[in-house]
Amino acid sequence: MSDLDCGQDAVIIGGGFYGAAIAVYLAKQRGFKRVVLVEREGALMQRASYNNQARVHNGYHYPRSFTTAFRSRINLPRFVQDWPDVVRQDFTKLYAIARRNSKVTAKQFQRFCQEIGAELQPADPALRALFEPRLIEEVFLVQEYAFDTTKLAGWAEQELKESGVQIRYNTRVTEISKGTQAPLEVVTQAQNGVKELLSCRYVFNCTYSGLNQFKGDFSGVRSGLKQEITEMALMQMPDSLHGLGVTVMDGPFFSMMPFPARGLHTLSHVRYTPHLNWNDEQGIDPYEKLGQYERDSRVDRMVRDVGRYIPAVFEAKHIDSLFEVKTVLVKNEGDDGRPILFERHQDLPGCYSILGGKIDNIYDVLEKLDVEILSAGPFTNMQEK
Repeated sequence: MSDLDCGQDAVIIGGGFYGAAIAVYLAKQRGFKRVVLVEREGALMQRASYNNQARVHNGYHYPRSFTTAFRSRINLPRFVQDWPDVVRQDFTKLYAIARRNSKVTAKQFQRFCQEIGAELQPADPALRALFEPRLIEEVFLVQEYAFDTTKLAGWAEQELKESGVQIRYNTRVTEISKGTQAPLEVVTQAQNGVKELLSCRYVFNCTYSGLNQFKGDFSGVRSGLKQEITEMALMQMPDSLHGLGVTVMDGPFFSMMPFPARGLHTLSHVRYTPHLNWNDEQGIDPYEKLGQYERDSRVDRMVRDVGRYIPAVFEAKHIDSLFEVKTVLVKNEGDDGRPILFERHQDLPGCYSILGGKIDNIYDVLEKLDVEILSAGPFTNMQEK
């Protein structure tokens, strides 16, 4: 192990969108001069930030969670303004309500959208004709967008460089502990086995599925987490579906969304996208479980069911599947809400764990950080207290 680092203002664990955005925020908004970001992959945004639907939510998706829906409505315009080059808007987005097994009716969905201020209108006959009318009650034209993760990663790389943030690629954090010469100490291990001890004032644990996987004095997050191995099918859509995004609400149904990073569409299904799930706990590394998983695709079952509602999907071609670990708060399984987890670790002052289920939730995190008392600089005063 190398000698103790001379001291960092903050160590960010995880180089996904949240970790990168928080590192930039600390450097540019809070004046932190010494920030280290630790990422286990060889580049930024290689895991959950990439392996998802690439959807910028506008609230429609959460009729059973008003708070999540309303926050998406507030956050989407800000996201489009802040990352215009990343957001793709040049497609038609439809939400359809199933006649059977849906948890909302068309009238309920319309009322919900009015309550959160989300625009929608009945789809024209040509778009409605894509759906099987015996199974679909109503089809709505809405405003919802997609994002290109590769462009977002490019933004992060540039911003982190300009902000002077050091990045340790191909490196994991193994321990978080109370420090002897600083408030906190973090042990890292590179892929080549070299370990390093970083002393710091703050730690921001943004590892998504790996939130609980640290030794030392770290006791884990208080909130219950559920882990799922998921499959996002990448499809080449026929011409009739190429410029569309479709979500059928609200129950055991599906979504298809443009995936700008690959020029394809994702196809996900509430029943078939989750392959395996378990309650998170220390000692069960989600990424190890993912690495050992056989990854047998369920795309055939997805297509068979989706084709009942949208027959043209039978003409789609399966190109690839993205397998990833998805992490959700156990308390929100019933209402499908996606609030952020923002947890201060009382037994490790200065250590925060942060989890967001949607990209636009980043503003909720930054608003939380805005009211935190965070100070950078030497440790002397803190050690004397």
